[in-house]
Amino acid sequence: MALILLLAAPAVIGIPTALVWLLGRRAKVPSWILIVFLLAGWLTVLVGWALSQRAQPSLFPETSPCYGTRGTPVSQYFPPDSFCRHADGELRTVNGANSKLLFWSAANTTLAVMIAAAFVQRHQRSRS
Repeated sequence: MALILLLAAPAVIGIPTALVWLLGRRAKVPSWILIVFLLAGWLTVLVGWALSQRAQPSLFPETSPCYGTRGTPVSQYFPPDSFCRHADGELRTVNGANSKLLFWSAANTTLAVMIAAAFVQRHQRSRS
């Protein structure tokens, strides 16, 4: 299992990162914009995954925030969040406001950098 994960990590992380980097360099996007875009993009993915999976009891059910409440874990992938469905049918989130703020800050930074890259590229074309 560890070998599979070791071989899958470059495919899942390395190939998309290299592809974005190569396409960005080919489009003559400055390196600093690509670095910020990649960091913010991967932060968005990782925080979104963590937020959506927090209530799921993967290996140890007693570590789930829903364990003591006898609630059923429910995941939502966009916007990412985890809930416990209680006996009365109410969904109660297990993620705090700070976690959601981190996700939305990273997502908006990724979007802002994409827009900035378009403006930089347009500015470079108008200068030449």
